[in-house]
Amino acid sequence: MQIQDNAFELVLFDLDGTLVDTAPDMVAALQDMQRAHGYDPVDYEFGRSNVSNGAKGLLRIGFPDVDDDDRESMVAEYIERYSDRLCHESSVFAGLDALLDRLDDAGCPWGVVTNKPEHLTNPLLEQLGLANRSACAISGDTLPVRKPEPDPLLLGCDIAGVDAYRSIYIGDSERDIEAGLRAGAATIAAAYGYIVEDDDPREWGADIIAIDTWELTQIVLKAVNLES
Repeated sequence: MQIQDNAFELVLFDLDGTLVDTAPDMVAALQDMQRAHGYDPVDYEFGRSNVSNGAKGLLRIGFPDVDDDDRESMVAEYIERYSDRLCHESSVFAGLDALLDRLDDAGCPWGVVTNKPEHLTNPLLEQLGLANRSACAISGDTLPVRKPEPDPLLLGCDIAGVDAYRSIYIGDSERDIEAGLRAGAATIAAAYGYIVEDDDPREWGADIIAIDTWELTQIVLKAVNLES
């Protein structure tokens, strides 16, 4: 797949750590929960790097001495705490708001494919003013399977009316890239996202890596033939 072919018609984003910086609220919810249970809160940067692993991943680092069954029972409490502050400090990553504007102005559809559950995804997109602009919003529970399975991406392409091979999928985890490749999409690894210390985007097999949102913007604009 040559992402420089200027032949793409749809841009799909992972949500947490790719399109939206949700770490401030997700980590704060974990830290508040730790304090409530008598634990010292995790370091913010450490928590941030684990946000793409969702509630279970955050609870794993926040309560490392709790066994798996007990930790599973804590998920509901974490989700409730996070829901209460869903968009207090979360925002579209700097520069990507301008990219979305360019895509909108050119009539190039874009959408979201995330493993975040729908009851969190949709309100977040609404509060950020993105819900009515996106061509699709596929959540982790929209289908019986989620990434790294390709089905959510294929559904997003179908809703947007674009063949998967003419779409780009951008994500900050290996499962994002795997899902994109299995769907037949071009893939961009967002190296600025939530990546744990022992992970390396160069090993994910993405078509290209974007170091920051400025570089991502240049890659995407060229790929959809909007290069200035």
